[in-house]
Amino acid sequence: MGYLAVKHAHVTFAALSFAGFLLRAWWMWRDSPLLQHRLTRTIPHVNDSLLLAAGAWLAFLLHQYPGSSPWLTAKLAALIVYILLGSIALKRGKTRRVRALAFTGAVLVFAYMAAVALTRNPWPASLI
Repeated sequence: MGYLAVKHAHVTFAALSFAGFLLRAWWMWRDSPLLQHRLTRTIPHVNDSLLLAAGAWLAFLLHQYPGSSPWLTAKLAALIVYILLGSIALKRGKTRRVRALAFTGAVLVFAYMAAVALTRNPWPASLI
């Protein structure tokens, strides 16, 4: 599979991951029983595993690795923050206020990761 196919797969998995996060957050705010459905609890892990695999494949194809590529290092660090905030937003936050703040932070971190990926610059706002 060539670079463009892997890149498109990675972008698709990222979009599906974010859309799934938004949907699960919506269900959480509405106290929907769908949030506890087996597929709701399984599909995000499958998609995110494919997203990570496609990202690793892209890094291999481009010969850019965390630690040697500042933008990729920043993106992976942001990914860890996004996962932590998402976890707080969807289930670990004790109050609705904490969950709302974590949700907002996760959305902002996702936007940062997208900007870093598009610009390949760990400080994407400096290009505006």
